[in-house]
Amino acid sequence: MNVGFVGLGAMGSGIVRRLLAAGHDVTGWNRTPAKADALVAEGMRRAGSPGDAAAESDVVFTMLTDARALEAVADELVDGLRSDSIWLDMSTIAPDQSRALAARVPAGASFLDAPVSGSLTTLAAGQLSIMVGGDRAVFERVEPLLLDIGPKVTYLGAQGNALLMKMAINLSLVVQGMSFCESVAMAENAGIPREAAVDAVLKSVIASPMLQYRGPMVLEGGRPETPFADAALQQKDQQLGLALGRELGAPLPFASLANEFLTVCRAAGLGDQEWIAVYDVFRRMGGAA
Repeated sequence: MNVGFVGLGAMGSGIVRRLLAAGHDVTGWNRTPAKADALVAEGMRRAGSPGDAAAESDVVFTMLTDARALEAVADELVDGLRSDSIWLDMSTIAPDQSRALAARVPAGASFLDAPVSGSLTTLAAGQLSIMVGGDRAVFERVEPLLLDIGPKVTYLGAQGNALLMKMAINLSLVVQGMSFCESVAMAENAGIPREAAVDAVLKSVIASPMLQYRGPMVLEGGRPETPFADAALQQKDQQLGLALGRELGAPLPFASLANEFLTVCRAAGLGDQEWIAVYDVFRRMGGAA
């Protein structure tokens, strides 16, 4: 397929590399052009604008930080869509914002929400999970393309449902991470070496794929130089999920408490670090120096 990709951050770039490796022709655009240089050297064509990326492609992906960043490119991208184009948005935004974008797509073109669950580690291992909402027939047209990105592709029904599910998963992810941090901090404060505590958790029944790659980040020097998701970005997603819960009348007490600890993490000057840096907060609360 001829594929367009708008938004070449760390995750977007990783997805483009998988598409190139699968033999697709990819045309990409990024607000900061220099971020595309390495991908151009690997075979990606550089688009002059989001509209150009859409106009040259059968399928165009967007993967941007938030709704504001997406809105900044939406008009130009919509103008570039062909009558048979498919727009897959992988950004994490509210379901109603996604539905509003879908309503702007011209006749004949299609829109799917297609957020991902996983990390750069998961993506590199070929294990990224992709959820899709929208017209089933359109999903079936792009399913082989999505399987070239990762083997776990789930169709969730109506437009916006994939984003709703992504938010539900993210809420649980942060709660689990917070629980891990408080458990390891308690063990360390009791005199168990942190490395031994982390090792024990990752060999236990509570270990999960997320903890397998994020758990070691609480060790000295274990945090990635470029965060998978810093505390500020993760809180953006957390608050989207909490707002949706309030709208639906769904109680989210544990997710609400986890959100407050993300606030504490930012207040402690850790907002630009991988959000698992909240471990430092738990250690201090337990009396560690």
